[in-house]
Amino acid sequence: MALFKRKTPLGDRLAALDEAASIGAPYLPASEVDRFRSIARAGAERRALSAEHTVVGFFGATGSGKTSLFNAVVGEDLGKAAARRPTTSSPLAAIWGPEGSEALLDWLGVEDRRTRPGEFAPGAGPLILLDLPDFDSVEASNREIAQRLAGQVDVLVWVTDPEKYADSVIHDQFIRPHAGHAEVTLAVLNKADLLHVDDVDTVAGNFEHLLIDDGLTRVSVIPTSTRTGEGIDTLRSAIAKVARAHTAQTARIEADIRAVTDDYVPTRAAGGVDKRAKRALDDTLAKAAGVERISTTTAAAYRKRLHERTGWLLTSWITKFRPDPLRRLGLREEPDDVGVHRTSLPELDAAGKAVANKGLRDYSTAAADGLPHAWSAAVADRTEEISQALPGELDRAVARTRLPAEPSRGWFLLTVIQWLALIAALAGVVWYLLVAFIPGVLVPLLGSELVPTVEGWPIPTLLIMAGLLAGLIIGLITTVFGGVIGSGVKRRTRQAMRKEVAAISHAAVVEPLEGIRADYDRFAAAVATAVG
Repeated sequence: MALFKRKTPLGDRLAALDEAASIGAPYLPASEVDRFRSIARAGAERRALSAEHTVVGFFGATGSGKTSLFNAVVGEDLGKAAARRPTTSSPLAAIWGPEGSEALLDWLGVEDRRTRPGEFAPGAGPLILLDLPDFDSVEASNREIAQRLAGQVDVLVWVTDPEKYADSVIHDQFIRPHAGHAEVTLAVLNKADLLHVDDVDTVAGNFEHLLIDDGLTRVSVIPTSTRTGEGIDTLRSAIAKVARAHTAQTARIEADIRAVTDDYVPTRAAGGVDKRAKRALDDTLAKAAGVERISTTTAAAYRKRLHERTGWLLTSWITKFRPDPLRRLGLREEPDDVGVHRTSLPELDAAGKAVANKGLRDYSTAAADGLPHAWSAAVADRTEEISQALPGELDRAVARTRLPAEPSRGWFLLTVIQWLALIAALAGVVWYLLVAFIPGVLVPLLGSELVPTVEGWPIPTLLIMAGLLAGLIIGLITTVFGGVIGSGVKRRTRQAMRKEVAAISHAAVVEPLEGIRADYDRFAAAVATAVG
């Protein structure tokens, strides 16, 4: 057993996330699929850009002092340095180490770029700080910019003040959706100078508890004041610490992946449906298709046809007036291998459909077992479609079955013997008639003894007795054998029809429903890879 498990590369995880989106597209809401794909795309795009730069975004509500705090951290009021930015209506970037940052800033959509000299802090490396529009701005475009960049920056700095730190809109619409990003989140209680010195820790603690309620369990609140300078160095140190680690980009992407996949991480694979469910389905569909009835009818048709050919000729002709059991049902002996014929059986009645639907529902329940709602709902929808086509499929299963109701040609010999026996009996009768009415006809052949005997028995009598007894005995023997062979015909017919029904149930029911389970297993495997 391996002591260490190699971690899945981030690129493979993003590819798996995109694959999960493709697999889940037929089952998940379009919005969820879009989330999967947007995270996969954004992560791949961010990794393709500068890996050296750490991007830190300052987010805050109107009046929180976010821009003043940004300037204090930067060390200069960048807004005053350019008349074109009187308000925070577009992102502003302060850049330490601008080499290689152009493509990254283009991807972020930041046009206002200010290069800073030297390093932000020793060992911090290339760093980009963004001052962003207020996320509660009355301008929809400003809110859209803030929302978009909240999903793109490597580190999020949430800035609030003693008046708005508990605002439900801020928590519900902005902080809580990013609760999974605690590793790359900093929380700031700005304008701490408005509070009594003894109340700062209390308010900061209250803000921290709200963040914990939002799901940010590992975020500490940094009290700051741009007027007194309180907490500015602490915030700079926190930013520098994140930048030095050079893991913010990866941590952010991993947090995005976790956030989008949390509800879909599988507890176990769905696997195949219990084989007992398939056997139960086949039994039920065989009953609905009338397998027992048709196999019994086939055996009856076999016995009838055999009796017509090999039975006692004096009585077997009577059976010809009875309708053939198979033809009465409109069934053909030869199988329909092409699949274009249907039987003349009536469509399944309400009872037959109820039996078939019950078997289908039972199997559907087994097929949906262990699946999340989206996939179990797909199983239910597919089952409804299958139920509409199933009666026709069962009819085709019957049509494809060879019904062995025709006796083999080997019985022809007994037919010949029956006719010979009848001819012998008729010859004896004719002999006596000739002796009785026109004996002169026999004199040239037999002489004076017109009725010769054998061991005292007249030959015409022996012919009559032999013919009648032979025909009767052969008829009785074939009747017995017909019953025995008919049982075999019934068994073979039942087996053949059940085989066709099983094939139909596999193609029409098992494959589509297990296909949904297989899709879920593929989706679950892709999600498992994505979460690492």
